[in-house]
Amino acid sequence: MQTDIDPRTLIGRKAFDREGAKIGTVDEVYLDDATGEPEWAAVRTGLFSRDVFVPLEPSEVVGDTLRVPYERALIKDAPDFGVGRHLSPEQELQLYHHYGLDVTG
Repeated sequence: MQTDIDPRTLIGRKAFDREGAKIGTVDEVYLDDATGEPEWAAVRTGLFSRDVFVPLEPSEVVGDTLRVPYERALIKDAPDFGVGRHLSPEQELQLYHHYGLDVTG
């Protein structure tokens, strides 16, 4: 997956779902092991202060926010792997499947 989002500018941005509902604040950005491109954002939600992973492609930066093209319910139900450590290939695969993304892209 490739994206033109600069990971350094994402930390602290508010994230919103496709309907414009606030998801939370970007806490961390995870890079693809092979390409070094930003691939996932961990968003700190208000719900029980938990981080959820959202894909950065096809998300986009709009103004000073991150717009994630998925429904809040789907985002909220994403697998919880905790933050601060590396995502394994198996965990990434689970996230790809959760969001219905093509794993070959």
